Amino acid sequence: MATWQPQEQGLGELIQLLRESQSIQHDVQVHIADRLEQLSQLPDYANYLVYILIRMESEDVKVRTVAGLILKNHLSRTGDQIAPGSIDYVKSVIIPGLRLQDDVLRRTVTQVISMIMAILLPQNWLEGLSQLMQLLDSSDITEAEGAYSTFAKICEDIPKALEACEVNGTQPLQHLTLKLLEATGHPDKRIRMHALNCLNQFVQIGTSPLQQHIDAFIKALFASATDGEATIRRFVCQALVLILGARPEKLMPEINNVVDYMLFSTEEQDDEVALEACEFWLQFAEDPQIAPNLRPFLDRVAPVLLKCMIYTDIDLLMLGGDEDDAAVPDRPEDIKPQHYGGKDHRNERAEDAVNGEAGPSANKQSRAGIEAAENDDDEDDDDDDYYDDDEDDEDEGIGEWNLRKCSAAALDVMALQFNQELLEILLPLLKERLFSEDWIQRESGILALGAIADGCISGVQPHLPTLIPLLVNTLKDPKPLVRSIACWTLSRYSSWCTAIKTPEHQQTYFLPTMEGLLRMVLDNNKRVQEAGCSAFATLEEEAGTDLAQFLQPVLQTLVFAFDKYQQKNLLILYDAIGTLADSVGASLNEPQYVQTLMPPLINKWQSLTDDDIDLVPLFECLSSVTIAIGPGFLDYSPPVFQRCLQIIHNTLSEFQQESQKPLQDQDLPDRTFIIVSLDLLSGLTQGLGTNIRGLIAQSQPPLLPLLAMCITHPDPPVRQSGYALLGDLAISAFDLLRPTLPQIMPELVNQIETEPKPDTVSVCNNASWSAGEIALQFGNLSTNNGSGTNGSTNPSPRQELEQWVNPLINRLIPVLLNQKSMKSLSENAAVTIGRLGLVVPDMVAPHLEVFLESWCQALWDIKDNDEKDSAFRGLCEMIQVNPNGAAKGFVYFCNAVVRWTTPSQQLNDMFAKILTGFREMSGAQWDVQKASFPPIIAQRLADRYGL
Repeated sequence: MATWQPQEQGLGELIQLLRESQSIQHDVQVHIADRLEQLSQLPDYANYLVYILIRMESEDVKVRTVAGLILKNHLSRTGDQIAPGSIDYVKSVIIPGLRLQDDVLRRTVTQVISMIMAILLPQNWLEGLSQLMQLLDSSDITEAEGAYSTFAKICEDIPKALEACEVNGTQPLQHLTLKLLEATGHPDKRIRMHALNCLNQFVQIGTSPLQQHIDAFIKALFASATDGEATIRRFVCQALVLILGARPEKLMPEINNVVDYMLFSTEEQDDEVALEACEFWLQFAEDPQIAPNLRPFLDRVAPVLLKCMIYTDIDLLMLGGDEDDAAVPDRPEDIKPQHYGGKDHRNERAEDAVNGEAGPSANKQSRAGIEAAENDDDEDDDDDDYYDDDEDDEDEGIGEWNLRKCSAAALDVMALQFNQELLEILLPLLKERLFSEDWIQRESGILALGAIADGCISGVQPHLPTLIPLLVNTLKDPKPLVRSIACWTLSRYSSWCTAIKTPEHQQTYFLPTMEGLLRMVLDNNKRVQEAGCSAFATLEEEAGTDLAQFLQPVLQTLVFAFDKYQQKNLLILYDAIGTLADSVGASLNEPQYVQTLMPPLINKWQSLTDDDIDLVPLFECLSSVTIAIGPGFLDYSPPVFQRCLQIIHNTLSEFQQESQKPLQDQDLPDRTFIIVSLDLLSGLTQGLGTNIRGLIAQSQPPLLPLLAMCITHPDPPVRQSGYALLGDLAISAFDLLRPTLPQIMPELVNQIETEPKPDTVSVCNNASWSAGEIALQFGNLSTNNGSGTNGSTNPSPRQELEQWVNPLINRLIPVLLNQKSMKSLSENAAVTIGRLGLVVPDMVAPHLEVFLESWCQALWDIKDNDEKDSAFRGLCEMIQVNPNGAAKGFVYFCNAVVRWTTPSQQLNDMFAKILTGFREMSGAQWDVQKASFPPIIAQRLADRYGL
């Protein structure tokens, strides 16, 4: 296949296009992109590109590099669909390119080879793998470095596929691991670097060959620890972090030396080495199994972390000056992409934290918290990829995870682990910084005080009467960076400011904090505005309905910010208003508040087009506002309702049109617009209640057919929001929804899965909840209308529901019994089973013995509310139908009963009837059975029900 030769005319045209690609003229770029797209359809397009990259030695390096990068992207896009003859030619030509002398070209070749390996997998390109292995021993150092570089890229991209590769029953990785260990001592620094990078990837996935030689690897790391090349020292630090996480027992015998080295490295002049070393403390402190081993070193580690939290001169240079920039428009690159996933129906549990609920690790929580302090919402970048050929961003470094942030996050995790022990070490250091005349020292002290808020709160609390006024006063600091970090740290202690309800505490701490943060909301520096607005949103959450008495000044401040904020901070402002609405609820439904808040929101609403991405956070904000204002939003609702419908209709139509095109030609619309429109319709439905019926009845295009399309949409977040709206419509407009249920219910049943994929858990959750709301409405109809037939041949409400009961039960019970189910999923499944039992107890009660124990466990920690009440009333109905089904799990039922705080009178009477019935049915055995109950259950049964 290497005999393939290009056609001169085609080769000439392609080279000319690649040369012209250097042009900055937009029309030229569009023409080139269109023509390259056309050429990419040719079966030997990849041949031309690799030929230019490898064989066109007289051509400009930039042109050859562009050809290589386009080839890599073409391979990535076409995958294994590329013509077999073409991929064979590329394979035969590409590996010799590793001997190219130009570094940029050789790195490009490395990327192409790695891409081919990723597409074909090493098992299916053993010849290429063998060639690369042989080149590791090449006497040509350029060629050998190219091979090591290629393996480093392959190990980064597909380490598990490389591990899975076998030849005649042996793993090539066995031999490769030994070669890499040997290469850590190679005279060429580039090869040492690549070898360490490869081995680090193997630590992360725990490959067997490296595990067998882990002691040799650690020995190699110690030998490389003082290497003169900073990148190699960075990989050494990275390796020690990874080994600490994967095989900590291997480091513990030498932990004193390792700590000494990592402390020294954390203070390295090279920022990348220092950052990698700092990750060690984060890893060390977050693992409760090994964290105690860090205790003897706290007094040495904490001061170093504090030192690393100080802004460097480079940091300050990149962050900009102290000017008032509120009137300066944001640049497009300043606006971070917003991610919106739709609403998920969850029950509120009785305790603040529930053991076993999936959530972020302390590491990730700390990272997120520190990112918030630094006004940075970027996702973590892959800063280990030194193969990236993209041009450096003008502002690269401003939004990156850096040493300052990592040090603060490490301190956060250490505070969670060591509490008072750490605080005793930090207090004198913090006092020195907090009262320093040097604003940079003072700022780092405030950051540290915020970082330890969660872990050291009990020890810090006695000092808060002094610290809170100090922080509030710091909001007047002339330096914007000091004011902004003070906002964040105040937000970290906002729960203390709001927790104590005495007038004295409120006047001394809560009010000054609130007023101070509101001033920062209107600061003349955009960074401070963002920090102040975010911190105030946190204060709103903590204060809840207590904030209602201050609504007028709060709303006036937030509304004034509309005229002052640039685009980026408007997104934060929307969130603060939405959080305020969620916090104060119906208290917002006063004419003076509505008249203050709505005009600026409507002005923004009218100024944005339907495809403006800024509409997304505004919709999200309005969703909360409509629920809180409720009937007060009625006058504003028609245009809002209509616009949501139009956006959903247009986006679905565009989606259908694009879906009919070939896959490579599809340009699907952003699903986010459908999601936020559905969620805003949910907010309207909850807020307006039955008043929504008029809007639905007159809707054009009709809402319900659009909803039916949304709940069958291929994107899970669209279905998730669709089912949330379905449940809300069942509550507020069931008569309009009811005729569509024969089409909707089969789809709903299919969404309830025993083990849903991660991206469909919330779909399953909302579908389960909406099924319960639908069942409840059928029950209400049956109760209000008796049989519901009145001589008609139409089915009664109960009969209408019956056709879906068994399919639902067959889905919901396995979800409830599955111990892997998320708590929210188990809870919603239990509620819906209970509601089905409330309406058709005779159909559900036969399954009682199967699910009773799991049912009670799922709901006994939920706070008292109407959903829980209806579910338990359904359970009681089922027990009365099938009392024997409850006998086995009776103690679980008793535990669930006594965990109620204030059951409704009807439910309490049902509890008493069932409990008394069981006592009478048990006869003389009742005292024996009661004696087996945990004492607290027995005592509460006696106190509440006289049993």
